[in-house]
Amino acid sequence: MTATVADPLALGTLPPAMPAFVIRPETEGEPEQAMRLEEVPTPEPGPDDVIVRVMAAGVNYNGVWAALGEPVSVFKIHQEPFHIAGSDASGVVWRVGANVRRWQPGDEVVVHCNQSCGQCPECNGLDPMACSEQRIWGYETSWGSFGQFCRVQAQQLLPKPRHLTWEEAASYGLVYFTAYRMLVDRARIRAGQNVLVWGGGGGLGSMAVQICRLYSANAIAVVSSDEKAALTRALGATAAINRSEFDLVKRPSETAEQGRHRVAEMRRFGKRIRELTGGRDVDIVFEHVGSATFPTSVFVCSRFGQVVICGATAGYNLEFDVRYLWMRQKSIIGSHFANAYQCQQANELVIQRKIQPVVGDVFPFADIPRAHQVMRHNQHAGKMVILVGAARRGTGAHGG
Repeated sequence: MTATVADPLALGTLPPAMPAFVIRPETEGEPEQAMRLEEVPTPEPGPDDVIVRVMAAGVNYNGVWAALGEPVSVFKIHQEPFHIAGSDASGVVWRVGANVRRWQPGDEVVVHCNQSCGQCPECNGLDPMACSEQRIWGYETSWGSFGQFCRVQAQQLLPKPRHLTWEEAASYGLVYFTAYRMLVDRARIRAGQNVLVWGGGGGLGSMAVQICRLYSANAIAVVSSDEKAALTRALGATAAINRSEFDLVKRPSETAEQGRHRVAEMRRFGKRIRELTGGRDVDIVFEHVGSATFPTSVFVCSRFGQVVICGATAGYNLEFDVRYLWMRQKSIIGSHFANAYQCQQANELVIQRKIQPVVGDVFPFADIPRAHQVMRHNQHAGKMVILVGAARRGTGAHGG
């Protein structure tokens, strides 16, 4: 394949420097202040690496964390003097390392964000996600997708679905592959199950809803607006609940009276779920919010049900009534991104058009800081995407 967007550089030619939005230790703070456009040295590939010309890049909450320096500064994780965020990308293979055989310059690709050593026993028999050197590219490593070029391991590449535009192809990797591992591998979703999906109108939630539909499970999407409720129903949700109708948030300095009120609201929330499911509780809770929602997740989950969690955007210190866990024999399952095989299996469903990207706002390259500020305040629907090398929205798709 060849690139569909014209580039002034000859394929394989790398300039000595490239534009990128970088975070430095001294700029950590709100995304609009932390992410700054600079010229940085263009990375060269190692023997097992590939340099990708970035056409579009997805916005994820780990970019917000990297900007804020919370819950831990990225500069305590990697040793680069600056951080280029961005854990989703679509683009064109530009240069390959000496050991790379599966890819060649001109290939159109989607990048998944898991990096591992590829040599340890865990990588070669257990699961690369168990590798002691496992890292999330663009967060726990630098050289992410918010630059003209990015450096990735060859195993991170997947074929770009031909029918997708650059922005569509950059929108789904992190959220979809994470949701796929959570539901298919970790929770082992089955037909007929009821699945509560927090943030059903967002990047992760919109993918979880589609996976439920594909596996004939019933997604109950929790959303923040009528617009997002309509979106989730269009994607296959059985029902939607507007969370603003309930006071469920566990506050750090909660009084006894506030606690009793919150428990009453959790009971009312559970009753609403049963009204929508014909009297049944949810078998699986799809969690990624954390402290604000986790007590409710444990409470509403059915006996022998599962709460599967991949993150904690609202806070990672979780406080909940553990009696509802052990006395009703529920399970809490941790899940973290996906391995390369799971990414490949999930990507094939996109190629077959059984899963569709949900693209929200599309921003020009210069607006990377603003896009992350929008995400910080949860003012988005679907997945936000940045046009990097793509000249305009709607390019990169092929017929058929």
